[in-house]
Order: sequence, then C-alpha cells, then structure tokens
Amino acid sequence: MTQFRPCIDLHQGQVKQIVGGSLQDSGAKTNFISQYDAAHYANLYKDHNLQGGHVIALGPGNQEQALLALETWKGGLQFGGGVNADNASSYIEAGASHVIVTSYLFENDQFSWQRLEQIKAEVGADRLILDLSCRKTENGWNIATNRWQTVTETKVDKATLAELSEHCAEFLIHAADVEGLQGGIDKELVGLLGEHCSIPVTYAGGARSLEDLKLVDQLSNGKVDLTIGSALDIFGGSGVTLEECIRWNQGER
Repeated sequence: MTQFRPCIDLHQGQVKQIVGGSLQDSGAKTNFISQYDAAHYANLYKDHNLQGGHVIALGPGNQEQALLALETWKGGLQFGGGVNADNASSYIEAGASHVIVTSYLFENDQFSWQRLEQIKAEVGADRLILDLSCRKTENGWNIATNRWQTVTETKVDKATLAELSEHCAEFLIHAADVEGLQGGIDKELVGLLGEHCSIPVTYAGGARSLEDLKLVDQLSNGKVDLTIGSALDIFGGSGVTLEECIRWNQGER
C-alpha cells in the first residue's frame, strides 16, 4: 500500500518549502520558511517512526543543517543534494540510510554509466537512490538536473525505469512542473510509475490533501509512495495534517 514519506527541504541554510520550478542560483519562490531547524523535523519523524524520509539540500549553504538532521536520526533519513562519488560515503557515515543522486550522473546533459558505476562502488546499490525528477515534455517526461533547470534527453519511461532499477535500491521522482504548487499530483506520471517500477519509488509534486494519498494508492495499485510538502500543516499548509498522514501509514483509511 502507498505510504506517506516525510521530507526536510533545505534552502540557504533553512528548512523551507519552495516552488520547485522556480529554483535558480539567485533564489526561489518560497511557500514557507520554518522557525525550526532540521533537527526539529528529524526528531518529529523519528518519534513517529516515519520511515523513508528524505533530506534534500537545494543549492549551497545547507551542509550544517543536513548533517544535523542525519545525526539526529541516524539511519532514519535519506540524503540528496550535491552527492557524488567523492562525498557519498561521508553522508552514509554521517547517518544517512541512503544517498540520493541525480545531477552527478549526467555529463554534458548525457547520462554517464561510468559515474553510476563509480558511486555504486562507493556506497553499494543497496544504499543508492536515483532521483529521476523530471519535467513534462512533448513526448512524456524527461529527467531534469541542476535544480530541475536543465531538461536532459533521458526519458522517464518503461525502458529507463527497467534498466536503472537494476542499479539502485529506490527511485525518488519529483514532478518539477507541479512541485510546490499544491495544484494536484501528476496523475499520468504516477500511473506510469505504478505500472513500470519494480523497486520502491517515491513520488513528490502537487499533493494537497489526504485524498491525494488515496489517489496515488489507487493509480499505482499501492506501489508508489507519496511525499507531501507545502500542503502539510507542519510546513504552514492547510490541506492535510501530519497526524492524518501518520494514521494513514498505520492503516487507518
């Protein structure tokens, strides 16, 4: 069954919720800036045993908060944001259950199998999550790198999902076009992931209510998990409460 997966998004050293497609070097359109540090949210998720959550560093200036979250719940959170073959092991040692990688796997906007093998050699496929966050194109969806600003030629489709699933433990997929907008999930993408993913996969983007958890469960036959960000009460949202998500994960549906 579909599970709620929590998140801690870091931008410029603070826990924030942003509109994903707006992220630039100069800043981003922001939905929420927390008064609390990353440890607060890591403790919250730990106290409720919310498994499979991710800490994402969106750009520079987030190292201190990222390491704080990983230290607070050792083995309970995944980490992504600037991960490469040189530093991946350090995040595992700092407490991450898995590392999440996207942009490092592309050279000149082309997927690099050599780099995938290098990072697998450092942490192992069982500790590696491939972030296939994407943007909608004329022919479906293509992986977007560099904070979702560069659309690559690599498609998110049956063939790509099947091939890459042999090299990692999970997929994380943000629908960048709807991320942070609270306008509803990308139903077609969720359906595609449910049909063709053979390993655990978490979808993020546009979720705004408990009904979206039900919808993802239905569209994916329970195979795709869902991250809810800006709509969640702990991030200033009014669409759904963390308590409702906890009850959902406990089977109260």
